[in-house]
Amino acid sequence: MEEYKQVILIRTDLKMGTGKKCAQSCHASVSASDLVRIQNKSAWKSWKNTGQKKVVLKVQSMDQLRELILKLESKNVPYFIVNDAGLTQLIPGTTTAIGIGPVLSTEIDKITGDLKLL
Repeated sequence: MEEYKQVILIRTDLKMGTGKKCAQSCHASVSASDLVRIQNKSAWKSWKNTGQKKVVLKVQSMDQLRELILKLESKNVPYFIVNDAGLTQLIPGTTTAIGIGPVLSTEIDKITGDLKLL
């Protein structure tokens, strides 16, 4: 059986507190999952019914995030960009995280496989 997972990318250059990073990860996870549930219900169900695997990785900058977005778009991999509301630590509209998938692990590993765990 093919394995599905969700990947969450968090910007480390923003120096967010631990709680802030966790909240942004949750926003990314839920929103990306909602997209996939609508666009590819069978992939979403497979992921949902096999433990909802998630991996949280770090990116060093907005430039690195933009490069990854271009790769995701070129492969038609679903993702959701989290822009902060600016109510606590950041300027409103700051991009903090991206939720990717759930998608096939083999597909996403080609794009994010070199990134380090958060």
